[in-house]
Amino acid sequence: MIGVRYGLVTALILCSSFVASAQIASKSELAAISDRGRMLYEYDQAAWHATDAVVATNPPKDLIGRYIARKTDAGWTVAFGRLNEAKDAFLIAVMAIQGTNPQEFSVQRVDPPRADTSFFLSAARAVDTVVPIFRGAAGRTYNASVIPAPDGRLYVYLEPGQTDSDGNYFPLGADVRSLVSADGKSIVETRQMHKSIIPKADVPAGTKIEAGYHTHVLSEIPEDSDVYVVLSRKPAIPEYVASQTAIYVVNADGSIQFVERTKRRK
Repeated sequence: MIGVRYGLVTALILCSSFVASAQIASKSELAAISDRGRMLYEYDQAAWHATDAVVATNPPKDLIGRYIARKTDAGWTVAFGRLNEAKDAFLIAVMAIQGTNPQEFSVQRVDPPRADTSFFLSAARAVDTVVPIFRGAAGRTYNASVIPAPDGRLYVYLEPGQTDSDGNYFPLGADVRSLVSADGKSIVETRQMHKSIIPKADVPAGTKIEAGYHTHVLSEIPEDSDVYVVLSRKPAIPEYVASQTAIYVVNADGSIQFVERTKRRK
């Protein structure tokens, strides 16, 4: 289990009781986690608003099986389509292009569908490679996100989506990041970021939450999805992450700082 509950940071500091031994994450390592988490958040926002814009146009459902988002110098572009039978092209039926703000997307129908054999193809293949072997939390639907990784490879994230019962709560946990080859056909590495979903806190009415916290048992550092959840929830509050060696804080802007080593049990 990855966490106990959300709570005040003071409770976390007072209850720290793990043995500290491993090396503390460097500033560059924490910055890289922040960068990936921010990109993951932007991907999710682009997919969300682009999907709303596309659905409003009553698109051809038989031509749209998946969406793939890509960040360009001009903003985000989201391609809606499907792999062809040979899986050597991604057939783009609709394109959604970001406008002057992150919530605004214009929709372009592509008729006949355009065959993409570059990024959108590799990303769609990567999702098809990762999803069939993934086992997530029971009763949860998952969102797939694909962002560029070093050396032309791809990161595929599978994270639990919100349900009606979640309300404004963004589920954190039971998520995976896979590093996939540049062609999208093979998994290079799989990282289980969190083991199970942190239960939603039962917060008394009138309580002001200053920060959230959870503990890690699978890693010694914050994960990309920790940053994603902090950026997603409103109002924005930081998240404290405690491992066996250290406590870190993911700030409301997605940056990460080392707080202190965890205290040895007396």
